[in-house]
Amino acid sequence: MKKLNTKKRKSSKFSLTIKITLLLAASLLICATAYGVYITKQAEYAANEAHEVLEGRNVSTQREEKVEAVNDNVSILFVGVDDSENRGQGSENSRSDALILATLNNTTKTIKMLSIPRDSYVYIPQAERKDKINHAHAIGGTLATIETVEELFDIPINYYVRMNFNAFIDVVDALGGIEAEVPYALHEKDEFDRNTVNLQPGLQQLNGRQALALARTRKQDNDIERGKRQQEILTAIIKKVTSVGSITKYDDVIKAVGNNMKTDMTFDEMKSFLSYLSQGMPRIDSLTLDGYDDMSTGVYYYQLDENSVEEVTNTLKSHLGLKESSSSLTNVKTGIDNTATEDDSLAKEPTQ
Repeated sequence: MKKLNTKKRKSSKFSLTIKITLLLAASLLICATAYGVYITKQAEYAANEAHEVLEGRNVSTQREEKVEAVNDNVSILFVGVDDSENRGQGSENSRSDALILATLNNTTKTIKMLSIPRDSYVYIPQAERKDKINHAHAIGGTLATIETVEELFDIPINYYVRMNFNAFIDVVDALGGIEAEVPYALHEKDEFDRNTVNLQPGLQQLNGRQALALARTRKQDNDIERGKRQQEILTAIIKKVTSVGSITKYDDVIKAVGNNMKTDMTFDEMKSFLSYLSQGMPRIDSLTLDGYDDMSTGVYYYQLDENSVEEVTNTLKSHLGLKESSSSLTNVKTGIDNTATEDDSLAKEPTQ
């Protein structure tokens, strides 16, 4: 009889353990589901706040048909704007401090990423002359920047994302920092243009303001190396976002970009890109534009190599499934033309 009671007690304890385990599992599932719903609602609100429609955006020889991110290969232009609370936050007259063009192939789930040097001497359609590419934003805002990049590479820009310094800093901080390689000892300006960021060379954990300083610096090298660093930093952010440990930080990330980002993507279009992250970190191939420094006019320009532009153009077109170019482009001719009589306030900016 005692043995029977003992068995009953053990069975009862085992049953109780199972019930508690199932209850805890159910509770966790409910919490996870509730958190997922909450995050989705937060993301949807932030996306709606960030969404904007550019007047004249649908008038483009490069955008004959609207793509669907869920089915098509697409291109996205990331525009880092040189503004903050200290510089006039949100101004359409700010120069672009970083331009990163990404193409996404829906079949291979791969990404091609190109940093466009900010001083590249290119044709700006709205100005009807050649100038530094970062002046396009000051001349005609985001639309002028998009049109300039479309003209340069002869491809459609399907979507754009414009972010300022605050968004960059807050996103990195919300993720708990990122791991990045600092190439040399760095004494650089912060988001308020104060020389307060000091870093030593090596692989290390960086917070938002440190990552921004690393992304902006070019004192000890050039725009090409600067572009490479920006791509590496963006890749590090994507890697951190895709990590399991970052799930609980999504709320802060969403809040970080909500007030400091503008895009023509809808919330549903944004969700379509999750397929690129479904198997973890996607393959990202970095591209570079070759060229040379030019001070022949007393103003610094980065003259793009015509063959390099054509090679990059064909790579981007192939990745998008478009017909490749068969001849050299005409908007990157070497030398300075006589039509570049630009406003001195734009042309003679101090190099950073």
